[in-house]
Amino acid sequence: MQDKIIPEDFAALRKGLLEFAVLQVISKHEVYAADILEALSKTDFATSEGTLYPLLSRTKREGYLSYEWQESEAGPPRKYYRLTNEGVEHLKQLQQYWKHLHKSLEQLGGKR
Repeated sequence: MQDKIIPEDFAALRKGLLEFAVLQVISKHEVYAADILEALSKTDFATSEGTLYPLLSRTKREGYLSYEWQESEAGPPRKYYRLTNEGVEHLKQLQQYWKHLHKSLEQLGGKR
């Protein structure tokens, strides 16, 4: 086993948690996609537009997000995303489940 964690080894785990991370960012306030990408870029969840936009479309279809077009002084109108009530509840469930998983992993391996 290697001492150094290689991010590519955990791509599937990271991909599964990306929705959670994006919803966390959007939960703070209305955001433009570029704002989401910027926030993620400061973490291990950095991603590309090609990954983010399909995720935003899917979570909107699932009823977790809504958006509003707003005029921009820098160019064309921008789509600003916010969580719906269903999105807020979904995020709360994800947060609770994450705590449960963390506790379960600690029980299995113990704290070191």
